[in-house]
Amino acid sequence: MKTYQAKPGEVEREWLLIDAENQVLGRVAAKAAQLLKGKHKPQYTPHIDTGDFVVIINADKVRVTGSKAGQKKYFSYSGYPGGLKEESYERAMQKHPERVIEHAVKGMLPKNTLGRAQGRKLKVYAGPDHPHMAQKPRKIELEG
Repeated sequence: MKTYQAKPGEVEREWLLIDAENQVLGRVAAKAAQLLKGKHKPQYTPHIDTGDFVVIINADKVRVTGSKAGQKKYFSYSGYPGGLKEESYERAMQKHPERVIEHAVKGMLPKNTLGRAQGRKLKVYAGPDHPHMAQKPRKIELEG
């Protein structure tokens, strides 16, 4: 008996929709990362991108638990002396709520070429509207 290895040309991708309204940020990100990697499929192969496209809507209505809303910080560094910028979770949600979810999902993907390819299949939108209706995304229900 031989172990099955998926080949890049024979992977069938599906479009999946996650509604993040009143969902916890980490749970949404963990489910999205699992779907992007393809771990929900029987033909999952670690070194091949077997994942699906994931569309996340209502990113502006995602929540965090406990006191994380006041304590959570996002950092960016320009590379220059004194170029470290800091942004709170609340400010980031006001300015660009899509990036908060993208940042959380990106941290759960591999840090290599494969992870970047998987991250490109993530589409996040602040409101309930998205331009991917033609792909007929299948809605995924989150537990909890």
